[in-house]
Amino acid sequence: MPNARREELIVAVIAASQESSTTAVFFHTAIAERVGLGATDEKTLFILSGAGRLTAGEIAQHTGLTTASVTSLIDRLERKGFVQRVRDAKDRRKIYVELNEAKLAELTQFFDSFQGRFGELLDAYSDEQLAAIADFLTRAAQMSRAVVA
Repeated sequence: MPNARREELIVAVIAASQESSTTAVFFHTAIAERVGLGATDEKTLFILSGAGRLTAGEIAQHTGLTTASVTSLIDRLERKGFVQRVRDAKDRRKIYVELNEAKLAELTQFFDSFQGRFGELLDAYSDEQLAAIADFLTRAAQMSRAVVA
């Protein structure tokens, strides 16, 4: 029989996770709107930022969007100057989507104060606690990706 304290903690983690997820959606939507983007567009820029250049098909794999939706997304980002399509030098049929780093800076500036405050929050935790938090968040993200795959 599970103990009452563990059940309370599980309920608290689930509630905090749901609140964090909801807050993150609204946070990213608000930041994206400041530069005329939608939340999906903004998150795709951060996927590109971490992965480097990607094809439309690779973006579809990362986002779970259809290739038709990704084409529209790339068109929007390209019109706003955040990305450009670049042909592969070796295989001219292959087209990559690359970030315009200077334009991306318009977006990332909004995260500067948040990152500082986030760092202060992390300072409150021990290395062991940070490892547990990182493990939980990584596994939760993997689980979410698996559900929508």
